[in-house]
Amino acid sequence: MSTQVKKSHAHVSAFDRWLEVIGALKLVEALLFILLGVGVIRLLEHGVVDELTKLVIGLKFDPEGRFASLLLNDVALISPHRWKEISAVAFAHAALDLLEGVGLILRKMWAEFVTLAVSAFFLPLEFYSLSRHVTWVRLAITLINVAVVAYLAFHLQMRYRSSGENDSR
Repeated sequence: MSTQVKKSHAHVSAFDRWLEVIGALKLVEALLFILLGVGVIRLLEHGVVDELTKLVIGLKFDPEGRFASLLLNDVALISPHRWKEISAVAFAHAALDLLEGVGLILRKMWAEFVTLAVSAFFLPLEFYSLSRHVTWVRLAITLINVAVVAYLAFHLQMRYRSSGENDSR
């Protein structure tokens, strides 16, 4: 007797596709924060100033130059404990991004709420950062996050309205 496997081709709306895109972006962001956390740990193991000096030389900067010496002097002032805190924050941020990304890709409503809350929480900080110094990168990131917050708020409102219509029937 042979068993047949039924393939379900659930209809995925355009709204859900955007949730998957946002989820994928969150997963990429999580990967970047994991790499940052691992990089900080590796820098600690090999000596932060030594590794950055190698990087400065590898990038063909003059280690005695204004930019490089300012960077190296400032980095030397950061304690190993502070580097560990930076690494821990990077890993915590990665965990939150993983939670959001996987939840959005699986189309979980709780993930939409978490992503909306976290993204909306950081918008004032992004606006403040933009008001201090405008760059194309900051502007692009802020606009993407504003779009994500607006989209998720709209999507959750539409979902709430459609569930209310279904309940009244």
